[in-house]
Amino acid sequence: MGSMVLLDQKTGRKCFLDEPDDLKADEQVTFILNLHGGGSHGTWQHLYFPAHDYKDKYRLVIATPSAATKEPTRHWAAEADDDHLRNLVELVCDKYGRQRIKSFWLAGHSQGGGTSNRLLRTDFFADRVDGWLSLSGGRIGPVEHQASFFAGREQRPPFPMPAPGTLTSLHDCDFSFIFAVGELEIVKLPESSPWAEKCGAGPRVRMPDIVDAEPGQVHDTRPFRSAAWGREERPGTAQIYVFPNARDGRVIADVVRLDKGHTEGLEPKIAEELIKMMVAAPGGKLAALIK
Repeated sequence: MGSMVLLDQKTGRKCFLDEPDDLKADEQVTFILNLHGGGSHGTWQHLYFPAHDYKDKYRLVIATPSAATKEPTRHWAAEADDDHLRNLVELVCDKYGRQRIKSFWLAGHSQGGGTSNRLLRTDFFADRVDGWLSLSGGRIGPVEHQASFFAGREQRPPFPMPAPGTLTSLHDCDFSFIFAVGELEIVKLPESSPWAEKCGAGPRVRMPDIVDAEPGQVHDTRPFRSAAWGREERPGTAQIYVFPNARDGRVIADVVRLDKGHTEGLEPKIAEELIKMMVAAPGGKLAALIK
């Protein structure tokens, strides 16, 4: 029970696996596959989006792997990682049973978000994923980054990102979508959402802000930091916008973390608010695959 290591015997690779400490044999759970960004790894992502801190309260199972490709820097690649990621999904299904997985979410920071976007365009994940949490990992629909976000880019090891326009083409499958971003990363958050429109949701509604006096748990310590890229973890406030009445109860939301950049770890109350939205969303895709 609690935190453990999950071994993919087909590849020999391991990842973090967290489950509720008092999980019952027949209890339903929400499964999150938590993907780090380019240049990062599973240990950092485990702290950047600390879903495991809420595993008992919200009955979560979280798998947090690391990408295999390390040159020029660690990043997710289809040839090196997709089989492993599919294996992890099947291992979790075998361990808990498909019928017990209430919903399955991809959560991805930065290039992990771009990877989530790519995975959702494959039949395996399109048929199984109920929701995508993009943590500064691309929004479905256009969003413009600040010029300062790219400052010092020549000092950063390159890693592949989605081709321009891939996030503006809509996916063929249905899922809930939450986009969280640092205010200092972008020029302005659009008021409309192509994904909300596709799902038949109404105009966006601003919810009460989430104010957190506690900092996150991690930040990027590399020397090319800027305010847009991210500073040390600090307390924060997040603006929450939802697009209500989406078809089939899908959750569609934008979250803007004020005065934050790309790599500052999520504050506890803000992380919890994201998880609340995730567990409230409809699921059932994995259970529907039972024959």
